[in-house]
Amino acid sequence: MNTSAHSNFNRSSQPLSDMIASVPPDAWQNASPCVGWTARDVLAHLMETQRDFLTHRGLWPAEDTDASDDPAELWLRHISTVDTLLSDADVADQPFDGFFGPTTVGQTMLDFYGWDMVVHRWDIARATGGNESLSESELDVVEGGARGFGDALYGPGICSQPVPVPDGASRQVQVLVMLGRAAQ
Repeated sequence: MNTSAHSNFNRSSQPLSDMIASVPPDAWQNASPCVGWTARDVLAHLMETQRDFLTHRGLWPAEDTDASDDPAELWLRHISTVDTLLSDADVADQPFDGFFGPTTVGQTMLDFYGWDMVVHRWDIARATGGNESLSESELDVVEGGARGFGDALYGPGICSQPVPVPDGASRQVQVLVMLGRAAQ
């Protein structure tokens, strides 16, 4: 993974890390836009899917036995481990056959898991009263990913079918409704 791609992954994770650090402790149990999930469940999903992907490739280190109840602390440990792994070119450049064809671990972490962090940052912010704003470049990432994933985006356990776009909707709302989120 070249330095630029690693930096792009960090740019995807940093706004999420900043937002997570600002979540009031009692807000983690709030319902999220992901049906049946709390804000804490959304964060657990992000960590579990990234860890599972890296574990499946024999890259995730042994589990940390010092578990914490603090979601922000768990996230910081998690993302630190991911960052350490991706900063190693031998890890990041490891090839494999992905869902959409040949790729690398680093590119998948950037393209899919980076995308997932932007989308779920919005979900957690919506659930916890945080800043829900996505930048134009983040909206480009989310929209491009959604279009690139095609019908696979609407498979079981991924995104709900698109919802109607309200009249006069902002670009952010227009992008999020593609993911089945009632964003107004």
